[in-house]
Amino acid sequence: MTMPAPPSDQGPWGPPPAGFPAPPPPAGQQPRNGMGITALVLGTIGVVLGLAVFLFWISWLPALLALVFGIVGLGHARKGLATNKAMALTGLVLGAAGLLLAVGGGVFTFSKVAEFTDGIRSDVETAEAEADAAEASASASAKAEASASAAAEEARNLAFGETYTYENGLKVTVSGPRPFVPDEFAFGHPKGNKAVELTVTVVNGSGGKTDLKTGLPRVGDADGADAELLIDGSGRQKVLTGVLLPGERAVGKYAFSLPADAADRIRVTFSPDLMKYDDAFWSGPAA
Repeated sequence: MTMPAPPSDQGPWGPPPAGFPAPPPPAGQQPRNGMGITALVLGTIGVVLGLAVFLFWISWLPALLALVFGIVGLGHARKGLATNKAMALTGLVLGAAGLLLAVGGGVFTFSKVAEFTDGIRSDVETAEAEADAAEASASASAKAEASASAAAEEARNLAFGETYTYENGLKVTVSGPRPFVPDEFAFGHPKGNKAVELTVTVVNGSGGKTDLKTGLPRVGDADGADAELLIDGSGRQKVLTGVLLPGERAVGKYAFSLPADAADRIRVTFSPDLMKYDDAFWSGPAA
């Protein structure tokens, strides 16, 4: 049986027909196996780097070069210029695998970065929301305290004849001023001034005794001018002092000298004990 001759137009270096093995390189010429070897080396490097997921950014280059060199090496093997077809094919496969690993590593890395960024953003938003809530709570608390303080301040401003009750049950009432006629021994009453008398009643509604140490009222008119405490020899004035037992009451009487041009309304400030009780305020028309 006679073997068919290869077509004359391809020459001795063309690829063999199907079914025929590639001819060996001409005598004395070294096989061009470099492409296949390079493809195998680069493909191996690409796969190794690709397996380290976060090195995707450098693994794609040797993998791509392995793919290119593998294709060229296979071409050389088909033409009979190289003898390492299997090596070139392995390098090509490894290059393709390295590229897939690089793409996968990139997708995985970017997804993790996005997840991490979203987590940080969520934490920041949560912290901001908590800070806003805390600020709102603090603001609400401050408003509540201010409102309570304003209410307490308002409760401590009374009209003459009204009673202010402290938290422990101690009750204080300042009656409206009445005209007072001092005797000839009066001290602190310049000629032409108007004298008035105030009555302060303290009832101990607490469960313990109360010391009346500084129970001296202060009096001023609506314009802020202070009235002077008036003392005479009549014995009608009585200063609140001493110990007040539970359920007991004490009455103090004080005289004050108002300037002739004093405003028509006066304001009285009083505390049973300046060290223990806040001031309360009574106001109304002068006698």
